[in-house]
Parts: sequence; C-alpha cells; structure tokens
Amino acid sequence: MVEVSGNSDQAFMQRAMQLARVAEQAGEVPVGAVVVRDGEIIGEGWNQPIGQHDPTAHAEIMALRDAATRVGNYRLPETTLYVTLEPCPMCAGAIIHARVKRVVFAASDPKGGAAGSMFDLLPSDQRFNHRTEVEAGVLADECSELLRGFFRAKRR
Repeated sequence: MVEVSGNSDQAFMQRAMQLARVAEQAGEVPVGAVVVRDGEIIGEGWNQPIGQHDPTAHAEIMALRDAATRVGNYRLPETTLYVTLEPCPMCAGAIIHARVKRVVFAASDPKGGAAGSMFDLLPSDQRFNHRTEVEAGVLADECSELLRGFFRAKRR
C-alpha cells in the first residue's frame, strides 16, 4: 500500500485521485477509490471495465474487492470508502452489502449517482437493513475537472 501523509478526508481523496489518473492512463473513465479502516488504506481500486472486459469493474467495486481480500471478509464494517465520483446504483448496492460505514465522494453524478443526485440509495433508503453515512464534495472541483478533461479529450 501507498503511504498517505495525513489522516484526513482530503488526504485519502488525493490518493483516490492518483488512482483515477491510473485509470485515465489506461483509457478508462478516471475514477479512483480507496477503502480506509482506522486511518489505514486497506483497499484500492480504479475504473477497469474496458481493460477487464467486466461491466462491474468500477473503482468502488475494485477497492471493495481488494479490501475484502486483504481482511479475509466480505463485510467491511467501520470503514470509509473514498471515491472521486458519486457511486452508481450497482456500487451503492455493493457498499450496502459490504456494510461500509461511510462514503466520501468528490464529484456528483447527476446522470447516474445513487447518493443523492439521481437516486438516494445511500443513506436515505429506509428499506435497506444497513445505512451508510455520506459526505459529498471533498475535492469536488479537482475531481470534476479531471473528468471534464478526460471527456473533452475523448470528443476531440
């Protein structure tokens, strides 16, 4: 794992941004994610659906898989997931099933976000047996610009 200087939401989001750049270099939509427990990164991921030929290989899913493998359990209570883009419904479902305590995301996704933008699966849907705390907007401008730049270059 990469050492993160500082134990703050911004420091962990900066690591997620580094991972988003890994995705971008591979031609994937630049989204990165880290799972943190007790101030330590226990899982990392970046978007890989194109390279992996896997529609479920979103950054959040990859980070959850990495964390679950490292701790030897698919349940990840008392963790925080940091992600550069608001989770989609698929990722929100995985977050709920993993029992992630908190999600911190940067950029909102008005076309597919499931943490308040288009859907409100995290944390408001009372039909689930697990609620996840959500904090939006940490380094939102930087992450939004990374995404805008990627799609601007794609359109050229």
